[in-house]
Order: sequence, then structure tokens, then C-alpha cells
Amino acid sequence: MPVAIPPVPSLRHVASLDGTRIAVHRSGEGPPLVLVHGAAADHSRWRPVLPALERRFTVLAVDRRGRGGSGDAAAYALEREVEDVVAVVEAAGEPVALLGHSHGAVCALEAARLAGGVRALVLYEPPLGFVRWPAGVAGRLEALLSEGRRDALLEVFLSEVAGLPADQIAHMRSLPAWEGRLAAAHTIPREERVNREYAFDPARFAGIDVPALMLTGGDSPPGFRAAADAVAAALPDCRVVVMPGQRHAAMDTDPARFTGEVTAFLDRR
Repeated sequence: MPVAIPPVPSLRHVASLDGTRIAVHRSGEGPPLVLVHGAAADHSRWRPVLPALERRFTVLAVDRRGRGGSGDAAAYALEREVEDVVAVVEAAGEPVALLGHSHGAVCALEAARLAGGVRALVLYEPPLGFVRWPAGVAGRLEALLSEGRRDALLEVFLSEVAGLPADQIAHMRSLPAWEGRLAAAHTIPREERVNREYAFDPARFAGIDVPALMLTGGDSPPGFRAAADAVAAALPDCRVVVMPGQRHAAMDTDPARFTGEVTAFLDRR
């Protein structure tokens, strides 16, 4: 008679280097895949693609600090977020595939330099200082946050910074993850300030000797494609895939294409 295997807890916490507790939502079965979401989100932003990923992988979906089930610190720095991702990778106990989107892709790329347990890297449009902000938009975001107008803040960020059209934003509003975006809206100004100031140095990433995939949308703003090309040139083994007709949120607008590209790449490795 087979021995009953106790269920795996769906939520666990990992202690980052500064002591901050980082929530990790575990689901699926297979080799581990760590998901690092972008700005104005939490782990729930992956729901449209989660069923397809869970069929192939043990998914470890992170709540980045300051949102969801994770803690936060009084002061914010990109280095602390990178340490968070490193802690999650090392806690997995075996080599992981690491997938990051937007600001989460910046964290994932930086973490891949430091963590020894990354076997493959998937990045989707990290800004890396290449995305140009419209004049005055940073101040408007700060003002909307101080006024408590989180929905308006999200709309300005998604339309004027991420470059999403109105119909895609309306679709995102209809998804359950929108509530998580509203709850995390206070983190947008601090993260986007970091992205504006980020100075990309290709030499820092020459030692990342794992296969990498860079995803970008065919209709995304030019800054995202510039970042993709810069990373591809810096990494020893990086392939760029352009998703036709997509922008910065293909997980929502074409989940089948997104998961198809991710799983095909990881299956080959």
C-alpha cells in the first residue's frame, strides 16, 4: 500500500538577508520555477498563466516586499529586492528556472549574478533605465499617491510609463489581480525612481553562464526593445523572442503565447 504524502503548504515564507519575510506561493509539480512579478502587482498577477505553468513546474510565485504576504523595510533599495530573490532561489533546495517581469525582471537579472542555484533565466521587458518617462509623470504619480487615488495612479503608470493602450488596461481592470495592484500602488513611485536612475553596465552580467530568454512585445515602446537587445548582447547565452502584437502584459493579453514561449525554452533546457 503506498504511503500517503502530506500536502505541500501553498504558502511559505523565506527570510531575506535583512530579516524581511518574503512570501512564496507554491503550486504545481515538476522542476522549480520562481516567478518574480513587476510593479503594481503581487503573486496573483500570474493567475492567467498559472494553470499552464503548474502542469510543467513546481511554481514558486513570490510576493515582492511591500505587498501581499511579504514584509517590508523602512527604507527601499533595489539591492534588498535582489537579496529577496536570492533567498527564495537558495531556499528551493535545487536548481531553479527564474522568470521575472518588468521591475521583477531587473531583480531577477541582478539576482542571477549572485545566486548559485539558477539553471535558466527568463526575462520579460526589464526597463533597466532604457524606458523614457514623460516629463512630469513622476511628480504626478507621487501626487496621486498622496491623495489616495490609487486607481488613477495605476492608470497613469500603465498608460504613460508601461505604454499600454486603454483596451488592455480595461482588460486588466477586469481581472482578479487588479485588487492586488491597487493594494501595491504605493510601491510604484519608489521602484520607478530606481528604474529611472538605473545605469546598465553590460560587464556586470558577463559571468551569468546560464541559458537566458528575453521576451519583448512587438508593439512595446522602443525602450523595452533597447533593453532587450542590450541584455542579449551582455549575456553569454541569451535569445530574444519578439511576441507580435503584444506589449508589456502578454500574460494577460495572450497567455497561450506567453506560456508557450516560456515552456518551449525551458523544456529545451
